[in-house]
Amino acid sequence: MAHLLHIDSSIQGDTSTSRRLTARAAAAWRAAHPGGTVTYRDLGSNPLPHLDHLGGLARRVPVEQHTPEQAASWTLTERLVEELKRADTVLLGLPLYNFGAPSSVKAWVDHFMAAGLSYDPVKGEGLLGGREFIVVKSRGGGYGPGTPREGWDHAEAWLPHALSMAGLTPRFITAELTLAKVTPQMSDLIPLAEESLAAAEREIDLLWSAATVPA
Repeated sequence: MAHLLHIDSSIQGDTSTSRRLTARAAAAWRAAHPGGTVTYRDLGSNPLPHLDHLGGLARRVPVEQHTPEQAASWTLTERLVEELKRADTVLLGLPLYNFGAPSSVKAWVDHFMAAGLSYDPVKGEGLLGGREFIVVKSRGGGYGPGTPREGWDHAEAWLPHALSMAGLTPRFITAELTLAKVTPQMSDLIPLAEESLAAAEREIDLLWSAATVPA
């Protein structure tokens, strides 16, 4: 049975563009995979703890030597890796905050990136490959080629590198200029923002349009 891992990370609730787009993508996935199941994780409302000096070293210490804090951190890592292993498709909503990924997404990656669970340190191979990884991005401004902030979107530059050790390859779908309607100085960019959103919606609608999956 097909399984989707749907993750949101925006802190903006119902006003979030990335959340609206991941909801659209999840609906499209369900339509293409009747009988499929979904696990949902909301990093925006229920963020994972950042790695700290108490539990963070769990990934470098043998399990039998774990402190209680390290044991708790390791248990969380095992749960996150299991969520990924169960999924045929991973759907991540990724807004751009201060030119980078939300810290909650960084914490998620830091937790599941563990030797022996998500990658083989001896062979140098990822252990989570072979699954579809769709990243729906939203960014308030324009960061495309020729714009003043070309190259300032560090989230899209970072995530493929962060995931590569685990064997995961993200596919990005991006809606940009999302702040145009609420920022007077950007009002002349509203048509471009609407065009970008529509293009993202079309790409999402085509993701699994040809899928034929038994119920």
